[in-house]
Amino acid sequence: MTRRTSQTLLTKNPTMITQKGVHIFQSVQDAEPPYSVFTHREKASMILLVSFTAVISPLSGAIYLPALPSLAQELGVSTSLINLTVTTYLILQGVAPSFLGNFADVYGRRPAYMICCVIYLAANIGLAVQDSYAALITLRCLQSCGSSATVALGSAVSADLATRAQRGKYLGYAAMGITLGPALGPVLGGLLDHYLGWRAIFWFLTIVSGVLFLVLFIFLPETCRNVVGNGSIPPPWYSVSLIGYIQQRRQRHQGIEPDVGTIKPPRGRPNPFASLKVLADKECGIILGFGSLMYGGYYMLLTTLSSELSSRFGFSSVIIGVCYLPLGLGSLTYRYTGGFLLDWNFKRHAKAAGVVITHNRQQDVAELPIEKMRLQASIPFVYLASGLVIAYGWAMQTKASLAGIEIFLFFCGVFIVGALNGLNTLIVDMHVNSPATAVAANNLCRCLVGAGAAAVGSPLINRIGLGWTAVFVSGVWIILSPLLWLVVAKGPKWRKAQKQEKGIRNARDRV
Repeated sequence: MTRRTSQTLLTKNPTMITQKGVHIFQSVQDAEPPYSVFTHREKASMILLVSFTAVISPLSGAIYLPALPSLAQELGVSTSLINLTVTTYLILQGVAPSFLGNFADVYGRRPAYMICCVIYLAANIGLAVQDSYAALITLRCLQSCGSSATVALGSAVSADLATRAQRGKYLGYAAMGITLGPALGPVLGGLLDHYLGWRAIFWFLTIVSGVLFLVLFIFLPETCRNVVGNGSIPPPWYSVSLIGYIQQRRQRHQGIEPDVGTIKPPRGRPNPFASLKVLADKECGIILGFGSLMYGGYYMLLTTLSSELSSRFGFSSVIIGVCYLPLGLGSLTYRYTGGFLLDWNFKRHAKAAGVVITHNRQQDVAELPIEKMRLQASIPFVYLASGLVIAYGWAMQTKASLAGIEIFLFFCGVFIVGALNGLNTLIVDMHVNSPATAVAANNLCRCLVGAGAAAVGSPLINRIGLGWTAVFVSGVWIILSPLLWLVVAKGPKWRKAQKQEKGIRNARDRV
């Protein structure tokens, strides 16, 4: 065989290697461009950066809780009026991403981040210097608008960079910063309020968010696939970061041409109601509805923990804040538990379906049972979380040892967050061209249900006790869990019918 012939065969015929039982094809010159031009280290760094930027949303909600009595006393208002600032924060936390999420899918992630930066920093400075209840509740709403969209943007950046076969691992990175907020917020809030006063909380948030946004502004490149494709297309001037500018110069120096075939321009202008279209879909509505009920139970656990520890054990605000840590630490294990299982199950089903997983290439969900791939790993977490919530509730009700309660809280964090992130991954898989809009719809449902759960949590516990409240919450999850099995069985058929209906509608529009 001549050298020229061997080179031709090497170019046309891919080389097959096997990793953990999955066939992965590589070639010297692939016809299909890579899904992302960024290396694994660059992807992990960017996702960790947006993850820790997204921490400001849950952190702003949790860090505020220990200061409620101090604020009520200084502003001269009742506890119920101060609690109203928590409810309004949650409502805006659900609504605001619906506007910025779709904007980010059209114009890019970086412009949306800059808008969040300006709003959030201005709100925190105002909160630190305000001295009236009207200013407090108004600025808390503004603070929520600025911080909440960072969660949807973080998941969108992860979807921009990671293929479906890698998404469990990378969304695990994305969840790390978010889960730190509920864990560290009460600790930091209690310490700051106790030693420096409640105003120090908002100055602290101003400093932390300012540093994060500065790093993001300098280093985070534009990743939106509707703007830069797989990262090889130069972004508009308003979306260029320092690292992006250096990368563009390097690509021009190396003669790398932008791959315009990887860009997928969005259809139409930004639509603030695009998230509602996601909710209207049958399959997505079931997934988002069940996930919202799980999040509501989780938020009920978060918001009532401090009062229960105070009333049953007489702990100070600082000790109560420390007791939140196991819940957050359990959430941080998702990368090695739920994320690992999602990726493993994806590869297992891909192999059974005869679908080749190619390195750094996207997989078509039309050829894969994506619902079964994700929910087979998530549904067991739902049942385990239900059992752990009941165990926690009765341990607290009977005043069991604090060590036992903390162990139950740790595993609640493992399984509840594992189930929620699995459902979130499935939503992103089904809306790969508009992930920020899909996550915004998810956020809308969860926060509205979470606001309701926070409002009814304490009255329900006072009426029937924490043990039976835990049984009620877990019972709702278990009774409605067959809906997830319905999605596993009917989801592919629903997606196919929806795709056909969309094709017919597009054909009519062209005519």
